[in-house]
Order: sequence, then structure tokens, then C-alpha cells
Amino acid sequence: MSDILSRLAPPPGSRTKEKRLGRGVGTGLGKTAGRGQKGQKARHGGDFGKTHFQGGQTPIQRRLPKRGFNVPFPVQTIAINVAALDRFEKGATVDEAALRDARLVQGRDVRIKILGEGSLEKALTVSAHAFSKSAQEKIEKAGGKVVLIPWSAPAAEGSEASA
Repeated sequence: MSDILSRLAPPPGSRTKEKRLGRGVGTGLGKTAGRGQKGQKARHGGDFGKTHFQGGQTPIQRRLPKRGFNVPFPVQTIAINVAALDRFEKGATVDEAALRDARLVQGRDVRIKILGEGSLEKALTVSAHAFSKSAQEKIEKAGGKVVLIPWSAPAAEGSEASA
């Protein structure tokens, strides 16, 4: 074991010496330090290090027209079909916590809407932010109850109203 530890070394080519720029003409990287002769790229700084720099011409992100609008805090709505509710036991209360436990709802600050795809055979008490007409009819037809939760959008971080 000890003779193996004494022979440990990094693989050849994995460790290279650092380039020491501008340390005299004899080093091969002295004088202009590998930057060539004059020009923008030979100077200290310059815009060539910027991600979208295109050599002085107007960059493409400024040439293309800007269209539309991005909502800064969009409301994400999770759609759950009535058929997915059939996995709960008869007489169960299906709320956001139960849907999260069943892995049907994920993410923070989401709005839950129940849609009418499929069929429901069990009487359930379903709580959600919105229901389609067909989903509401199917839940009530199976002997269940629909509870509408009022949706209040979460406050944007750092935008509390000052009094």
C-alpha cells in the first residue's frame, strides 16, 4: 500500500506551467505579451471582452426590433383533470396539500384549475382556485362538493406598499 502512495502522480499533460506574460523578450511572451502588434485587441481593456461585442458595428440585439411585453411576475396555472382525482379515497378532501402530496402540483405560488377531462366515480370535496363547467358538473354528479378558493397573487419581492 505504501509503495503505491509514493508513486502517485498526476497524469502526464494535466499539469501545465502558467504563462508568464511580459517577462522579457527571451521568454517568447515578452514585449507584446502574446497580443501581437498595435490595435484594439493589443490595448488594455477594450470592448472585445464583452459577450455580444461585434467589432464596433451595431450589435444584433440592438438591430432587431423589440416586440411584445414580458409579464415580470406571471401567474402560473396548474391544470389538473378530473380523471387524476380518481386516485384519492372516497369522501376525501382534495386540497392543495393533498394534491402536492400526490405530486400533481409542484412549484410555489401556483393557481390550481380543475378541468373536466375523464370521469370521476368517487364523492370528493375538491378545493381549487378555478373549475371548468364540465369538471364542476362531474364532481357534483359523483356526489362530491366543489370549494372555490379565492386567488390572491403573491406580493412581488421588495415591492411592499409604503404607508
